[in-house]
Amino acid sequence: MVRLPFAAGLAALWCLGCAISSGEGQPDYRAALANSLLYFEGQRSGKLPPGQRVQWRGDSALADGRDHGVDLTGGYYDSGDNVKFGLPMAFTVTMLAWGVVEYARPLAAAGELRNALAAVRWGADYLARAHAAEETLYVQVGDGDSDHSCWQRPEDMDTPRTAYSVDASRPGSDVAAETAAALAAAAVAFRQLDGGYSATLLGHAEQLFRFAKNRRGLYHNSVPGAGEFYPSSGDEDDLIWAAVWLFVATGREDYKAFIAGDGNSGEVQSTLSWDKKFLGAQALVAKLILEGKLPDAGNPAVMKRSLEQFLCNVVQHGVDAKLSPGGMLWMQPWNNLQYVTSAAFVAAAHADHLAGASLRCGGAALPPALLLSFARSQAHYILGANPGRMSYMVGYGPRFPAQVHHRGASVPSIKSSPGKITCKGGFDYFSKSTPNPNVLVGAIVGGPDGNDHYNDSRQNFQQTEPSTVTVAPIVGVLARLLHN
Repeated sequence: MVRLPFAAGLAALWCLGCAISSGEGQPDYRAALANSLLYFEGQRSGKLPPGQRVQWRGDSALADGRDHGVDLTGGYYDSGDNVKFGLPMAFTVTMLAWGVVEYARPLAAAGELRNALAAVRWGADYLARAHAAEETLYVQVGDGDSDHSCWQRPEDMDTPRTAYSVDASRPGSDVAAETAAALAAAAVAFRQLDGGYSATLLGHAEQLFRFAKNRRGLYHNSVPGAGEFYPSSGDEDDLIWAAVWLFVATGREDYKAFIAGDGNSGEVQSTLSWDKKFLGAQALVAKLILEGKLPDAGNPAVMKRSLEQFLCNVVQHGVDAKLSPGGMLWMQPWNNLQYVTSAAFVAAAHADHLAGASLRCGGAALPPALLLSFARSQAHYILGANPGRMSYMVGYGPRFPAQVHHRGASVPSIKSSPGKITCKGGFDYFSKSTPNPNVLVGAIVGGPDGNDHYNDSRQNFQQTEPSTVTVAPIVGVLARLLHN
């Protein structure tokens, strides 16, 4: 792991693009974009639609919610298991929808806007159904512990499908606000194409935001099992994130006042993730300031400055963010690439929001092109411009992870092997050192360590497990890179 001075860091960021051009050629952004959206079809839960393209998958979890008399079918499995966790699913939908809002035109030009909207809608439909009453939100289906004790494809699973909710007496303001953000963002994405659907989503979002504001409390205290897998560090980031998306969706003064008067800007962040949303809110607030829709004063101005400092850091002109020797943004050993894709998205989006203006980093005025270069460098790294010369997107390029930590991909498809594979019987496939029988196209694995080393072993879940929260941001990044 290295920290590069600004000049060296700038050269390294530009050079990753050069490495691809001189080695394996320019990445095929269009193919990578198509793959990234195909991945979400491989993660679908519920009754699969007629247009399902990932043919090795089948219907699954068709009774979800029946224990509470609620339809909780659909949605996405979060990673390589078969649980539906509401917090990361809502973040996934928010980031997918943000990508559509920012980059609908290049998505349409690539022939992928329809698939992007289908990915948003599959998640948004589930989240809207999970909002079963004004102050009731189902936030998890399935039990993480029992699920992890089995290795079954989702079509066969016989682990408990218990549904867990938050309500007025058992609050979860963090997950309620994140779900509000997701549905508000989805409402904006669909506003021009399906006004009725957009209005329905917005109605859910506004109710959920009121619920979150009025019933404060972290959701893992109400649903303790969720804390083992997706514990929440707070709710203030979710609330401001939701308020910003609701302001984008409605332009209403009460949301504007919440942003201006919230008092918690989040300070300078190091990541945007399923747990920490301040950076995303800061990027949107900065855009609204540049558009003249929010004042460059008070809390919005603090948020804008915090975003700018984050960006200065990642382009190595501040409190420099850590880079691996090969140039990958480095945060932590477990699923580091989730932070890479979200940082790349924020950098690309702000480069466009600047509209030719400069990013001020100390005494330097940096061009927007530098931010886009950073985003490009991280996308190129994921797609193969790295010391291992491996694409970390499954199904892209000549060499990519073969032993992805994923139940459905690692067990023979129900289409080719219709006999039931039991809870414990599936571990025979888990322990094999052979490639997965099903290719989970578009999945992005956790990625290499801080020294660019990657061990392609199914047992190595920290590096080989993909997640929807990792892939969702790169959809927008790849659409933006196609636009150049």
